[in-house]
Order: sequence, then C-alpha cells, then structure tokens
Amino acid sequence: MSWNLISNSADWSEFMNASEQNPQVIFKHSTRCSISSMVLSRFEQSSLFKQNRLTCWYLDLIQHRDISNMVAEQTGVAHQSPQCIVIHKGNVIYAESHGAIDANTIELMSF
Repeated sequence: MSWNLISNSADWSEFMNASEQNPQVIFKHSTRCSISSMVLSRFEQSSLFKQNRLTCWYLDLIQHRDISNMVAEQTGVAHQSPQCIVIHKGNVIYAESHGAIDANTIELMSF
C-alpha cells in the first residue's frame, strides 16, 4: 500500500469527495517529531494499511501547515501531531492523536 498525498486544497477536496463513497483516513505527520515517526511506522505496519482496507492519505505538517489548519477548520478537529482522522460521508467518525492512534480500532469499526 502506498499513501495518497495531500499537499494542496485540491487534494483535500478529492479526499472529501471520496469520503462520500467510502471512509477515508488522513494521517497528519510531523517529520521533525520522533513520536510522530514512531506512530507512523506502527500505522504502516498495520493490516489496515498493508492490506489496503481503507484509502489512506498522508499530510506532511511541516511542508503543508496551511492545509493542516484548513483540515482542522473544516472538520472541527483541533490540530495535533501526529493525528489520524477518519471521515465518512463528510463526517468525522474517528479522531485520535499521538499514542492513541490505533489502526486496529479503525479496522474494527463498522462502516
């Protein structure tokens, strides 16, 4: 599995449009934070990610803080790093940060 990248508002619009059909996962990552790197690595080792169970999107917070702020504003989920948000039909159905991010919990959710 590979990440879909969010680096501009058009990517974010594509993400939101895709959420109307299927749940979409966004992982907000700080490339300067060791905790974020650890959580990202754990997420990438999960069956949710490896077996492509949901579409996963990656947002580099250092390069695209403006997009992260837009995500926070539009979802109502305060910015955190690292952070994982699942959106389905335009609604936030999961939002966690730091060590609370759990791909297994996302995978067990019924959609």
